[in-house]
Amino acid sequence: MYNIKLDYDFDIFLAADYSIHEGSCIAHQVHELTDIHADYGGFPDSYDSENTKIRQLWWDNTQVNFDTLAQQLSMEVITVSSILQPPGNTIPIHRDTFFQINKQYPNDPRLKVRANIYLEDWKVGHFLQYQQEDKSWHNSTHWKQGEGWMWDSKHLHLSANAGMSPKYTLQVSGFLNEW
Repeated sequence: MYNIKLDYDFDIFLAADYSIHEGSCIAHQVHELTDIHADYGGFPDSYDSENTKIRQLWWDNTQVNFDTLAQQLSMEVITVSSILQPPGNTIPIHRDTFFQINKQYPNDPRLKVRANIYLEDWKVGHFLQYQQEDKSWHNSTHWKQGEGWMWDSKHLHLSANAGMSPKYTLQVSGFLNEW
């Protein structure tokens, strides 16, 4: 896992209509990540579809320059999405399972990674927590637009928006060229 910086025009993501999709980020977590939840006392009933909302949009290479992203992030880009996390919502502790990549490339042994990039400068109440290789936990706050983190499926993380405005992130997923 390491920090990254992406130089890109993020206007397309920030100006998008996120009202076209809304869902709960826990729909699959509740069933697929029970091993993680057990280590932290089980999945609390207080998480529900009302406090785990995200609005996620998927982008293709006709809308977003996959080659520019690939070059800057040193990866083969497979999927790109952006997420609006509304105020008062959380994404509970989880690891990325790379569902779309595994569906398209079920037998590919290359290392799958996700770059999670902040689309705006940090605002009060926005944060991400992540687990390092040594299992210690760290907080990500006070970021600048374009900064972020890259991790694989071993890194646990969570996100919250306890602020007063939406939190926007970009997720670029694919195969790492070098680690």
